[in-house]
Amino acid sequence: MENFPSRHSTPHLHSHGQENPFSRPQTPHLGLQLGFCGLGAMGYPMAKNMASKPLANHASGSPLLVWNRSRAKSEKLLKDLGPAKIRIAESPEEVAQECDMIFTNLSNDTVVKDLFLRFASALEKSGAKNKIFVETSTVYPSLAGELDTLISSHHSRLVMAPVFGAPPVAEAGKLLVVMAGDYRSKKEVAHILIPGVGRKVLDLGGNLEKAPTFKLIGNSMILGSIEILAEAFTLGERTGIDSSMVQNLVKELLPAPIIVGYGDKILNDAFDGTNGFAIDGGIKDATHVRRLSTETDTPMPSIDTAHQHLLTARAIHAAKSLRGEEVYQTLDWSSLVAGTRVAAGLDPFDSARHDKVVPED
Repeated sequence: MENFPSRHSTPHLHSHGQENPFSRPQTPHLGLQLGFCGLGAMGYPMAKNMASKPLANHASGSPLLVWNRSRAKSEKLLKDLGPAKIRIAESPEEVAQECDMIFTNLSNDTVVKDLFLRFASALEKSGAKNKIFVETSTVYPSLAGELDTLISSHHSRLVMAPVFGAPPVAEAGKLLVVMAGDYRSKKEVAHILIPGVGRKVLDLGGNLEKAPTFKLIGNSMILGSIEILAEAFTLGERTGIDSSMVQNLVKELLPAPIIVGYGDKILNDAFDGTNGFAIDGGIKDATHVRRLSTETDTPMPSIDTAHQHLLTARAIHAAKSLRGEEVYQTLDWSSLVAGTRVAAGLDPFDSARHDKVVPED
C-alpha cells in the first residue's frame, strides 16, 4: 500500500460543488456496449437504472449485458426491463470480451479479485484491448493496485468508483460516487452514472487507492454514528427515558437524514438487512477500517467497539436462527445495538421485552 500523506497535506477533491465535475466527452461513443457483473442488493438497482436511463441507452444502442453468479437475479432483471434493455451473459468472460465498459459490484474482496482474474484470463485469450473496468464495491485500498495490474497488462484501464448509499438510495438513483483513476476514463464513466445511477461524483484524482480509502473513511463515520446511537438509546432504556424521546432528541440535535434514519431503526427494532446494509458487509468494512487504522497508526476506538458489537449481534442472531427464533433472515448493521443492550442486561433485538425503569421524581 502507498505511503499516506502527512496530516499537513490535504488531497484536493475535484467536485467544485457540481454534480459531475467532468465535462462531457467530446465524441459520443455510439455503439458502446456496457456490461454489469454482480446483481446483489446494490448491484441490481444500479444495473436496472443504468439500463433504463436515456443517456446509457442512447450511448450504447444495445442492451446492458449482465452476469450474476445466481442466474435467477439476471432472469428477474430481464423480466423487469425486457430484452430491449437487458441481455444475459453466460459467464463473466463473455462480459469482458464483448463489452467496452464493465461495471462490477460484489460482496467482498475475495469475490472481486476472483472475478478480475477471470476478466484478465478472458482478455488474454481473446486479445481484446482498450476496455474500461469500473469497480464500485467497498474493498481494501491495496486491492486496487492488484486489480490494476491484472487489467492494465491487457491494455485496459481501471476506475475505482465505490458508492455511498443503501439499497433504497441505489433504487432511487441517488448514490454518491467516489472516483479515482485515469482522467479520461473517469470522464466517460461519470457521464454514464450521472444522472440516473448516482446523484454526484467526488473525484479523488489519479491514485486508484484514494477512492476505496475515502469510502472506508465515510463508512467509519456512519458506523461510529450508529455505535453512539446504540449506546445513547441503551442508556436511555436503563435510566427510564423513553426511546421515542431519545429519538426526538436525535432529530433536534443531529438532524442529518442518515443519523435520524438509523435512530428510527433502533427505536423500532427494524433490523431487516434486506432493506439496509447487511451485517456481514458491516463486519467486513469495520475489519477493513481497523486494518487501515493499524497500518497508519491512527487509533479509532469507536470502530473497535462497533466491530465487537457487530460480532455479538451476528452471534446472537445465529443462535436464534438455529432455534428457529430469528425475526429477520439477515440483520442490518444497526443491529449492533444488540451488543450494548446485552451488556446492559436487556433483550438484544426486542425492546418491547425490556423492563421499563421508572425513576422516582
